[in-house]
Parts: sequence; structure tokens; C-alpha cells
Amino acid sequence: MAISQVNDANFADETSKGLVLADFWATWCGPCKMMAPVLEEVDSELKDKLKIVKLDVEENHATASKFGVMSIPTMFLFKDGEIADKIVGFTPKEALLDRINEHVG
Repeated sequence: MAISQVNDANFADETSKGLVLADFWATWCGPCKMMAPVLEEVDSELKDKLKIVKLDVEENHATASKFGVMSIPTMFLFKDGEIADKIVGFTPKEALLDRINEHVG
């Protein structure tokens, strides 16, 4: 499953079913740019178990504010619409997989 961009209008719907990792990011954010290839790898490894969406905080203030995002990248792991985990800052692939795998299944 390809990583998709979401916005204020469709965020709730896109994170309401299954296991979804939502990446809150911005184009100017260096650590966010470092996370992008990590997320691509995670997506290819867990494509049957996990959906990944990206929300640009510069264009979607309402959702970022609703979830209290103060620094980016911030990633929320949703399980059937409920927050299961929150990860702040650049996270290496293995550490990210460990956090996600706690909720798979």
C-alpha cells in the first residue's frame, strides 16, 4: 500500500479502520525528510498490516492542533481510530518497527 497524503477533511476517516501510522510533518523539516525513506521501507515491509498516511502540518493546522503536535516529526499509531502510540522525533527503522509490532495482530 502506498503512503498517502491526508488533510484536515479526511484525516478522521483515513485513520478510523485498522492499524494506521499518521506522520505529522512539514516540507522544511530536516528530521521529517530523514523519516521519509524510513517510512517507505516500513510501508514495504508491513504493507498488509499497516497503512501509513502523512499530514502536512503547515496546510492542516486544525488536525495538528487537535492532537497537540508541538514538534515534528510526530507520528501517531492509530488502532481502529484510537491512539495506540505516539512517537516524536526521528526514529530509526528498527526502533519504529519495534513500536509498531507491539500493536500488530
